[in-house]
Amino acid sequence: MPSATSNVTPPLAEARAIPQSQLDNDVQANLAAQAAVKAAQAAVATAELNVGFTKVRSLVDGIAAIATAQIGDLVSPSSLLTTVSQVDPIKAYFSLSEQEYLRIANQINRPVPASGLWKTGPTLTLTLADGTVYPASGAFLAADRQIDPRTGTIRISAAFPNPHSLLRPGQYGRVRAATEVVHNALLVPQRAVNDLQGKSQVRVVGADNKVSLKTVTVGGRAGNRWIVRGLEPGARVIVDATLVPEGTVVNPTRVNVEAVNESGRR
Repeated sequence: MPSATSNVTPPLAEARAIPQSQLDNDVQANLAAQAAVKAAQAAVATAELNVGFTKVRSLVDGIAAIATAQIGDLVSPSSLLTTVSQVDPIKAYFSLSEQEYLRIANQINRPVPASGLWKTGPTLTLTLADGTVYPASGAFLAADRQIDPRTGTIRISAAFPNPHSLLRPGQYGRVRAATEVVHNALLVPQRAVNDLQGKSQVRVVGADNKVSLKTVTVGGRAGNRWIVRGLEPGARVIVDATLVPEGTVVNPTRVNVEAVNESGRR
């Protein structure tokens, strides 16, 4: 088949210096050579593309796990090479009881909940497994869609800045938030409160050193102490001998409440 360039007859062919068949063979050889060059160029482009596929880049910045594929392993597009976790900021998940959720439900269910979910401040505190407090504060992100019927809690997510990658996925910690401010609250150690037939009672020592029972209403918890209502300010509450019969005359010894809390933590 003549090519587009074969319309111009070479001078040697016009002069009948070479046979027409040789001219046709040379034209076809030239076309074949051009096709071979283009095929080689396509092979080079394919090789460059394949080389590019050997460099895998993560779509997110973060920490990579130990690689599952090593140098020399045969891999395919479906092979798992490693896992990358975005850790700055890092999400923390914790649960609120149904009662705690009901107190802040109107804030959670806003069209656009603010990061400062709790009225007392915008931050959350994270205590790590070794008891140290993480230096950066977190902020509310979102609440789950339902209450877990097995635990009666709702899952909350929060975000903590993590520029030095101290926090890792799967790490354990305790998230704390001030959900309520109670003014002039009376606090008693948890171990001083006894539950009897659905009632909370404490033993107090009167001015005559006699023990009497007081029924109290237990509110929230602050550390290892309960917020109680039903006691007079300055009441002497028995902490260590919570089963002393009512009417018993005792010789009370004052204890440091903070020391009681520390012993409770241990």
